[in-house]
Amino acid sequence: MTEHHGAPDHDMTGHHEAPPRESPPAAARRAPVETAKAEPVHYQGRVHELQKELMNAYYAELTDIAKGRSPKKNAHLLIAGNPVELVRAFDMVPVFPEVNVLQIAARKASLPLIQKAEELGYAVDNCAYVKADVGLYLSGYEAPYGTVPKADLLLCNYVGCNVYLNWFEHLAELTGAPAVNIDIPFIRSADGEPSPQDIAYVVKQLEELIGLLERTTGTTLDWKKLQRTVELSAYVGEMWAEIKALTQLRPAPYDAYFDSVTMMAVLYCLRGTEEAARFFETAVADLKERAALGKGPLPEERFRVVIEGPPPWPFLRVFRDMFTRWGAVAVASTYSTVGGIWEFGFRHDPQRPLESIARHMLAQNLCNRTFLQRYDQMARYVDEWKADAIVIHSVKSCRLFSAGQGDMREYFAREREVPTLLIESDLEDPRYFSQAQLRNRIDAFFEALTQRRITAAAAAGGVA
Repeated sequence: MTEHHGAPDHDMTGHHEAPPRESPPAAARRAPVETAKAEPVHYQGRVHELQKELMNAYYAELTDIAKGRSPKKNAHLLIAGNPVELVRAFDMVPVFPEVNVLQIAARKASLPLIQKAEELGYAVDNCAYVKADVGLYLSGYEAPYGTVPKADLLLCNYVGCNVYLNWFEHLAELTGAPAVNIDIPFIRSADGEPSPQDIAYVVKQLEELIGLLERTTGTTLDWKKLQRTVELSAYVGEMWAEIKALTQLRPAPYDAYFDSVTMMAVLYCLRGTEEAARFFETAVADLKERAALGKGPLPEERFRVVIEGPPPWPFLRVFRDMFTRWGAVAVASTYSTVGGIWEFGFRHDPQRPLESIARHMLAQNLCNRTFLQRYDQMARYVDEWKADAIVIHSVKSCRLFSAGQGDMREYFAREREVPTLLIESDLEDPRYFSQAQLRNRIDAFFEALTQRRITAAAAAGGVA
């Protein structure tokens, strides 16, 4: 651990994007009539309303800290494989820059912040999340949903992305906040499991982090409170895995890409809290009820897809409608595992809290996995969730995450014979989104899938 001191149709908070005006459909002739006329989908159940309430309260708390109305300390963390349980055990409030800026993008307000950072010297092709976050700082941390507090501690968890290091180093220089980095080794074993030496290495850093958090807060660690926080994370992970298994049903009761972001907000921002546990109890009950009634997110589920990569937040609603019109439902997504992978059995262990946090940071999040492990994860989704196709959304400004996705497409299309589409835009920068081009490519892909079904049915003597 190194320390530095320097000078959906709604987003994750439940904000609704205004329905776009219908643009002239360049490829409307391709879309089946029944799906082309489908109404835009809204997910407006108890889950959505409770999520909105919790996230509004979360940002109200951050605003109170920023305005000096609350004495609580805060730590800025990154989503992928973080030790948020330790932060919560010290009654510190976690702040997630990625979540902050994606919400701004969903409100179509990210470009001015990105341009502020570019005026400071950031390159056009630098990570758009970083640029939007720097632009947010330069704007006084004032956001549409509240005010983000300056960090009492910048807690960088180096998990898979070298940009994380530069991002938090820059924030330390700009804000003068103390910064610490937890070094997480890449997985290097054939079986994808961390070595005992790697686990011990990370646990040692977490022990050092405890000392730093004690100095930051002026309190000592309550071990039982840490165990309870880890126990709540395990409980939430269990329910999240149960929810994700529901999309193995036909029809899937929710979209595991576009609807998952509602639940991911609570999963990441409130993990380790009683509020998160109550939310997921409601979510499990609500989605099981939908599944029992045979309700899906669309009037008809025609195609089941696995989606790789983050969504284009500035155009989330538009992007979703490109799939909805074809009756395509995501039954699994890698994006829903960037902060943790629970659906294959991992659970935090309150009896061994530091070791289980270390395991989570090392192996149980998408970003620290090798490409071969990502292949295996997606292949399981295709096989166990009975998907018809894969869609890879490559992110223009995230070169580390997107590098190799061309090979990924070739692997699944040629070696696995899974129809696979590779498209590109950006998760934050609206300048990289071409609506007409994306819609034409997506339409052509689903038109080909439709024709493939017709041909197969004719050959079998049936009806498509």
